Amino acid sequence: MIDALDQRPIAAEAEQYNARLVRRVDETDSLAYFWVKFDGEPTPFEAGQYMTIGVMVDDRIVQRPYSVASAPAAIGTEGYEFYVRLVQGGTFTPLLWRLPVGHPMRMIGPKGKFMLQPDDDRTHVFISSGTGNAPFVAMMRQLLIEGRPRPVVFLNGVSHAHELGYRTIVEDWERSGTYPVRYLPTVSRPADPRNATWSGRTGRVETILGPTLDELGLSPADSIAYICGNPDMILSAEQTLLERGYPEEQVLKELYWPKGKEPRGAVGAADAAANADE
Repeated sequence: MIDALDQRPIAAEAEQYNARLVRRVDETDSLAYFWVKFDGEPTPFEAGQYMTIGVMVDDRIVQRPYSVASAPAAIGTEGYEFYVRLVQGGTFTPLLWRLPVGHPMRMIGPKGKFMLQPDDDRTHVFISSGTGNAPFVAMMRQLLIEGRPRPVVFLNGVSHAHELGYRTIVEDWERSGTYPVRYLPTVSRPADPRNATWSGRTGRVETILGPTLDELGLSPADSIAYICGNPDMILSAEQTLLERGYPEEQVLKELYWPKGKEPRGAVGAADAAANADE
C-alpha cells in the first residue's frame, strides 16, 4: 500500500550508497520483510542489534534504524533482514515501500546493546509488540545455527491476527520441536471483524504477561525477560516483572518510538531504537 501522496524523488545513484535492496516479501499491505545487502563484505553484528538503512532524497539522506531479524551467520548470503510497518505520512517508510528490488541504499551499523546474556540456560521470556519480535527471531535463528537453543516463551501482541509476523516460523519450530519454544501470540481487538476466526489469547501483550507467568510457573529464580516494542508496553511489562521480584538486571529492554514522542520515565533504555518512523 504505497502512499500516493508521497512523490519525493529518490536518488537512483549516490556516493553515499553502499548496499542495495535484494529481496522483499509482503506480510500485509502495511507490513513487509526487506533484505538489504552490502555491496562489499558484510559487517558482523550480534543478534539483537540494529542497522540503519536509508536513501537519498533532495540531496540528503533519509534513514531509520531497524532491528535485524537475520541470524548473524546468514548475512553473507542472504543480507540483513528487517521487518517493517508502513507508516502513512511517515518520513522513511513510504520511501522504502516505493523501492524496487535492486535499488541501491545506504546502510550503516550495527548498534545497540539489546543482546543475549552469555551462557544463560534459564527460560527466556520474550515479550514484544508488533514488529518488536524481529530481534528475538534473530536470536533464536542464531542459537539454532550454533546448536544450543535456549528455552523460550515467546509473547507477541498485535491488533489483528494477520499482523503476526514470523508466526509460521515460530509455530513450525514449536510444532516440530526444532526449537524449545512456547509461542503465545495475542490480539488486542478481538471484537474486530478481522479477528473473527481468532481463537487464541486476547488483550494487549503486557496484560497477558502476569497470567502467563502464573500459568507456566515462571519466576525470577528460573527465567529472564527480554522486552521489545512500543515504549508504553515496555514500561508496563517491566513494572509487572519488577513487582514480581525480577531484579532490574533480569529485565532487558529495547525501546523504540517516533522521534520526539519518547515516553516519560524511559530514561536508561537501550540505545535508540529500532523500527521507528515519523
